[in-house]
Amino acid sequence: MLRSAVLAMALLVPAFAASQASAQGSPPLVAAASDLKFALSEIASRFEKDTGRRVALNFGSSGNFARQIQQGAPFELFMSADEEFVFRLADAGFTRGRGDLYAMGRIVLYVPKGSPIGLDPGLAGVRAGWERVRRFAIANPEHAPYGRAAREALQSLGMWDLVRPKLVLGENIAQTAQFVATGNAEAGIVALSLALAPELAGDGQYVELPESLHRPLRQRMVLTARAGDTAATFYRYLQQPAARAVLKKYGFGLPGA
Repeated sequence: MLRSAVLAMALLVPAFAASQASAQGSPPLVAAASDLKFALSEIASRFEKDTGRRVALNFGSSGNFARQIQQGAPFELFMSADEEFVFRLADAGFTRGRGDLYAMGRIVLYVPKGSPIGLDPGLAGVRAGWERVRRFAIANPEHAPYGRAAREALQSLGMWDLVRPKLVLGENIAQTAQFVATGNAEAGIVALSLALAPELAGDGQYVELPESLHRPLRQRMVLTARAGDTAATFYRYLQQPAARAVLKKYGFGLPGA
Protein backbone atom coordinates (compact mmCIF):
# COMPACT_ATOMS: atom_id res chain seq x y z
CA MET A 1 0.00 0.00 0.00
CA LEU A 2 2.80 2.42 0.91
CA ARG A 3 4.63 1.69 -2.35
CA SER A 4 1.46 2.34 -4.37
CA ALA A 5 0.96 5.64 -2.58
CA VAL A 6 4.55 6.70 -3.27
CA LEU A 7 4.22 5.83 -6.94
CA ALA A 8 0.96 7.72 -7.19
CA MET A 9 2.60 10.77 -5.65
CA ALA A 10 5.44 10.55 -8.19
CA LEU A 11 3.15 10.31 -11.18
CA LEU A 12 0.24 12.55 -10.38
CA VAL A 13 0.27 16.30 -9.96
CA PRO A 14 -2.35 17.92 -7.71
CA ALA A 15 -5.19 19.32 -9.74
CA PHE A 16 -5.12 22.61 -7.89
CA ALA A 17 -1.63 23.46 -9.21
CA ALA A 18 -3.05 24.76 -12.47
CA SER A 19 -5.34 27.17 -10.64
CA GLN A 20 -2.61 28.96 -8.72
CA ALA A 21 -1.62 32.30 -10.20
CA SER A 22 2.06 32.93 -10.69
CA ALA A 23 3.38 35.25 -8.03
CA GLN A 24 5.84 37.86 -9.20
CA GLY A 25 9.30 36.31 -9.39
CA SER A 26 8.06 32.71 -9.12
CA PRO A 27 9.00 30.13 -11.78
CA PRO A 28 6.79 30.09 -14.88
CA LEU A 29 4.19 27.34 -15.00
CA VAL A 30 4.59 24.68 -17.68
CA ALA A 31 1.59 22.53 -18.68
CA ALA A 32 3.02 19.27 -20.01
CA ALA A 33 1.49 16.05 -21.26
CA SER A 34 2.01 13.36 -18.63
CA ASP A 35 4.02 11.11 -20.97
CA LEU A 36 6.77 13.71 -20.38
CA LYS A 37 6.79 13.19 -16.60
CA PHE A 38 10.27 11.69 -16.32
CA ALA A 39 11.93 13.06 -19.45
CA LEU A 40 10.89 16.67 -18.86
CA SER A 41 11.77 16.53 -15.17
CA GLU A 42 15.30 15.53 -16.17
CA ILE A 43 15.50 18.30 -18.76
CA ALA A 44 14.20 20.92 -16.32
CA SER A 45 16.84 19.89 -13.78
CA ARG A 46 19.57 20.33 -16.39
CA PHE A 47 18.08 23.66 -17.42
CA GLU A 48 18.32 24.94 -13.84
CA LYS A 49 21.96 23.83 -13.57
CA ASP A 50 22.86 25.39 -16.92
CA THR A 51 21.00 28.69 -16.59
CA GLY A 52 20.22 29.22 -12.92
CA ARG A 53 16.53 29.53 -13.83
CA ARG A 54 13.66 27.31 -12.76
CA VAL A 55 10.34 26.27 -14.25
CA ALA A 56 7.37 24.74 -12.43
CA LEU A 57 6.20 21.56 -14.16
CA ASN A 58 2.56 20.47 -14.15
CA PHE A 59 1.67 17.12 -15.76
CA GLY A 60 -1.74 16.00 -16.97
CA SER A 61 -3.87 15.32 -20.02
CA SER A 62 -3.41 17.64 -22.97
CA GLY A 63 -7.13 18.15 -23.49
CA ASN A 64 -7.67 19.25 -19.90
CA PHE A 65 -4.72 21.65 -20.06
CA ALA A 66 -6.00 23.20 -23.31
CA ARG A 67 -9.36 23.85 -21.67
CA GLN A 68 -7.70 25.34 -18.58
CA ILE A 69 -5.63 27.70 -20.72
CA GLN A 70 -8.78 28.88 -22.45
CA GLN A 71 -10.30 29.50 -19.02
CA GLY A 72 -7.38 31.67 -17.94
CA ALA A 73 -5.00 29.25 -16.18
CA PRO A 74 -1.62 31.00 -15.79
CA PHE A 75 0.49 28.60 -17.84
CA GLU A 76 3.29 30.16 -19.88
CA LEU A 77 4.31 27.09 -21.89
CA PHE A 78 2.08 24.27 -23.14
CA MET A 79 3.61 20.95 -24.24
CA SER A 80 0.82 18.91 -25.78
CA ALA A 81 0.80 15.25 -26.77
CA ASP A 82 -1.48 16.19 -29.67
CA GLU A 83 -0.67 19.19 -31.82
CA GLU A 84 -4.34 19.80 -32.58
CA PHE A 85 -4.84 21.24 -29.10
CA VAL A 86 -2.06 23.74 -29.78
CA PHE A 87 -3.55 24.70 -33.14
CA ARG A 88 -6.96 25.34 -31.58
CA LEU A 89 -5.46 27.57 -28.91
CA ALA A 90 -3.41 29.41 -31.52
CA ASP A 91 -6.44 30.00 -33.72
CA ALA A 92 -8.30 31.41 -30.71
CA GLY A 93 -5.48 33.81 -29.87
CA PHE A 94 -4.19 32.21 -26.67
CA THR A 95 -0.63 31.54 -27.88
CA ARG A 96 2.37 33.11 -29.56
CA GLY A 97 2.06 31.54 -32.97
CA ARG A 98 1.52 27.85 -33.66
CA GLY A 99 4.56 26.53 -31.83
CA ASP A 100 6.99 23.76 -32.78
CA LEU A 101 6.83 20.00 -33.08
CA TYR A 102 9.08 18.63 -30.34
CA ALA A 103 8.48 14.85 -30.44
CA MET A 104 6.62 11.89 -31.88
CA GLY A 105 5.07 9.59 -29.27
CA ARG A 106 4.85 5.80 -29.26
CA ILE A 107 2.50 3.43 -27.46
CA VAL A 108 3.22 0.04 -25.91
CA LEU A 109 1.38 -2.88 -24.39
CA TYR A 110 2.48 -2.82 -20.74
CA VAL A 111 1.96 -5.64 -18.21
CA PRO A 112 3.15 -6.12 -14.63
CA LYS A 113 6.41 -7.98 -14.05
CA GLY A 114 5.84 -11.72 -14.14
CA SER A 115 2.48 -11.42 -15.89
CA PRO A 116 1.21 -14.55 -17.67
CA ILE A 117 -0.05 -12.32 -20.51
CA GLY A 118 2.11 -12.84 -23.59
CA LEU A 119 3.68 -9.80 -25.19
CA ASP A 120 3.40 -9.35 -28.96
CA PRO A 121 2.67 -6.39 -31.28
CA GLY A 122 -0.62 -7.90 -32.48
CA LEU A 123 -1.94 -8.48 -28.93
CA ALA A 124 -2.45 -12.20 -29.60
CA GLY A 125 -1.19 -12.87 -26.08
CA VAL A 126 -3.89 -10.61 -24.66
CA ARG A 127 -6.55 -12.51 -26.57
CA ALA A 128 -5.19 -15.88 -25.45
CA GLY A 129 -5.02 -14.85 -21.80
CA TRP A 130 -8.15 -12.72 -21.72
CA GLU A 131 -9.82 -14.78 -18.99
CA ARG A 132 -6.97 -13.77 -16.66
CA VAL A 133 -7.61 -10.07 -17.26
CA ARG A 134 -9.95 -8.32 -14.81
CA ARG A 135 -9.02 -4.77 -15.86
CA PHE A 136 -7.37 -3.37 -18.99
CA ALA A 137 -6.07 0.19 -18.63
CA ILE A 138 -5.95 3.02 -21.15
CA ALA A 139 -6.05 6.79 -20.71
CA ASN A 140 -9.40 8.47 -21.22
CA PRO A 141 -9.62 8.90 -25.01
CA GLU A 142 -11.96 11.87 -24.67
CA HIS A 143 -9.15 14.20 -23.57
CA ALA A 144 -5.89 12.20 -23.44
CA PRO A 145 -4.14 11.74 -26.82
CA TYR A 146 -2.52 8.48 -25.71
CA GLY A 147 -5.95 7.16 -24.81
CA ARG A 148 -7.19 8.08 -28.26
CA ALA A 149 -4.23 6.26 -29.81
CA ALA A 150 -4.88 3.20 -27.61
CA ARG A 151 -8.52 3.10 -28.68
CA GLU A 152 -7.55 3.41 -32.34
CA ALA A 153 -5.00 0.59 -31.99
CA LEU A 154 -7.55 -1.70 -30.36
CA GLN A 155 -10.08 -0.86 -33.07
CA SER A 156 -7.50 -1.53 -35.79
CA LEU A 157 -6.84 -4.97 -34.27
CA GLY A 158 -10.56 -5.74 -33.97
CA MET A 159 -10.32 -5.88 -30.18
CA TRP A 160 -12.22 -2.81 -29.03
CA ASP A 161 -15.51 -4.63 -28.36
CA LEU A 162 -13.66 -7.38 -26.49
CA VAL A 163 -11.68 -5.02 -24.29
CA ARG A 164 -14.30 -2.33 -23.60
CA PRO A 165 -16.23 -4.15 -20.80
CA LYS A 166 -13.02 -4.49 -18.76
CA LEU A 167 -11.61 -1.01 -19.40
CA VAL A 168 -10.35 1.18 -16.59
CA LEU A 169 -9.68 4.73 -17.74
CA GLY A 170 -6.81 6.82 -16.41
CA GLU A 171 -7.28 10.56 -16.16
CA ASN A 172 -3.97 10.78 -18.06
CA ILE A 173 -1.36 8.37 -19.34
CA ALA A 174 0.74 8.55 -16.17
CA GLN A 175 -2.17 7.41 -14.04
CA THR A 176 -2.82 4.65 -16.58
CA ALA A 177 0.75 3.38 -16.23
CA GLN A 178 0.32 3.50 -12.45
CA PHE A 179 -2.74 1.22 -12.68
CA VAL A 180 -0.64 -1.46 -14.37
CA ALA A 181 2.58 -0.97 -12.40
CA THR A 182 0.75 -1.37 -9.09
CA GLY A 183 -1.20 -4.43 -10.26
CA ASN A 184 -4.58 -2.70 -10.32
CA ALA A 185 -4.85 -3.67 -13.99
CA GLU A 186 -3.45 -6.83 -15.56
CA ALA A 187 -2.47 -5.04 -18.77
CA GLY A 188 -2.74 -1.68 -20.47
CA ILE A 189 -1.60 0.51 -23.34
CA VAL A 190 0.71 3.30 -22.17
CA ALA A 191 3.40 5.65 -23.47
CA LEU A 192 6.77 4.15 -24.34
CA SER A 193 8.41 7.03 -22.46
CA LEU A 194 6.82 5.85 -19.19
CA ALA A 195 7.59 2.16 -19.74
CA LEU A 196 11.26 3.11 -20.24
CA ALA A 197 11.50 5.29 -17.13
CA PRO A 198 13.67 3.72 -14.40
CA GLU A 199 10.91 4.43 -11.89
CA LEU A 200 8.57 2.06 -13.78
CA ALA A 201 10.86 -0.24 -15.78
CA GLY A 202 11.33 -2.59 -12.82
CA ASP A 203 7.58 -2.96 -12.28
CA GLY A 204 6.57 -4.15 -15.72
CA GLN A 205 7.48 -5.27 -19.19
CA TYR A 206 6.30 -4.03 -22.56
CA VAL A 207 6.22 -4.46 -26.31
CA GLU A 208 5.92 -1.56 -28.77
CA LEU A 209 2.80 -1.46 -30.90
CA PRO A 210 3.06 -0.64 -34.62
CA GLU A 211 2.64 3.02 -35.50
CA SER A 212 0.33 1.96 -38.34
CA LEU A 213 -2.37 1.05 -35.80
CA HIS A 214 -3.18 4.66 -34.88
CA ARG A 215 -2.90 8.24 -36.04
CA PRO A 216 0.52 9.75 -35.34
CA LEU A 217 1.11 11.23 -31.89
CA ARG A 218 2.56 14.53 -33.08
CA GLN A 219 3.57 16.38 -29.93
CA ARG A 220 3.76 20.17 -30.19
CA MET A 221 4.75 22.90 -27.75
CA VAL A 222 3.88 26.57 -27.74
CA LEU A 223 4.37 29.66 -25.62
CA THR A 224 1.11 31.12 -24.35
CA ALA A 225 0.25 34.78 -24.74
CA ARG A 226 1.31 35.45 -21.13
CA ALA A 227 4.79 33.87 -21.48
CA GLY A 228 7.74 35.70 -19.95
CA ASP A 229 11.47 35.60 -20.55
CA THR A 230 12.24 32.46 -18.53
CA ALA A 231 9.52 30.47 -20.28
CA ALA A 232 10.86 31.64 -23.65
CA THR A 233 14.39 30.66 -22.64
CA PHE A 234 13.20 27.19 -21.59
CA TYR A 235 11.30 26.86 -24.87
CA ARG A 236 14.52 27.46 -26.80
CA TYR A 237 16.44 25.13 -24.47
CA LEU A 238 14.03 22.30 -25.32
CA GLN A 239 15.13 22.50 -28.95
CA GLN A 240 18.84 22.17 -28.17
CA PRO A 241 20.84 18.91 -28.58
CA ALA A 242 21.07 18.16 -24.84
CA ALA A 243 17.31 18.29 -24.34
CA ARG A 244 16.63 16.35 -27.54
CA ALA A 245 19.03 13.64 -26.36
CA VAL A 246 16.97 13.18 -23.20
CA LEU A 247 13.75 12.89 -25.21
CA LYS A 248 15.38 10.30 -27.46
CA LYS A 249 16.53 8.31 -24.41
CA TYR A 250 12.91 8.04 -23.34
CA GLY A 251 11.80 6.67 -26.69
CA PHE A 252 10.46 9.78 -28.39
CA GLY A 253 10.91 10.28 -32.09
CA LEU A 254 12.58 13.62 -32.85
CA PRO A 255 11.53 16.02 -35.61
CA GLY A 256 14.26 16.43 -38.19
CA ALA A 257 16.19 13.36 -36.98
